[in-house]
Amino acid sequence: MPYEYLEDVAIADIAFRARGRTLEEAFTAAADAVTNAMVEKLDSLEPRETRAIEVEAEALDLLLFQFLQELIFYKDAEQLLLRVPQVQIEERPGGYRLRAQAQGERLDPAKHHLRVDVKAVTLHRFSLESTPGGWDAFVILDI
Repeated sequence: MPYEYLEDVAIADIAFRARGRTLEEAFTAAADAVTNAMVEKLDSLEPRETRAIEVEAEALDLLLFQFLQELIFYKDAEQLLLRVPQVQIEERPGGYRLRAQAQGERLDPAKHHLRVDVKAVTLHRFSLESTPGGWDAFVILDI
């Protein structure tokens, strides 16, 4: 699994580490970890609705932060649980831009076994690092 939940890191929150051979793989793994924190089975989400996500930031870690916040925004604003099969990240003058097509469906408690209500991504201990094996993200979610 490209992500793992970490016990004993945050008492009232959820912590996870997401990895990828590429930067894009690490971003999609982190997106799945956020959605999987909210719904037990990612496979229960059908691609019935699509939302374009585009975020910009000065640094790659802040780009990941804003990207994950978008998934939480759609859950709160439209009751949409979304997955992101792939992202495109490009370096631009002054920073980076991410573009993605998120797919999923409206939250249905009869169909989706819900875990927790994720409120936000926190900046506490948030990190995104290049490693010899690719990229490694550490994230704590406020629940």
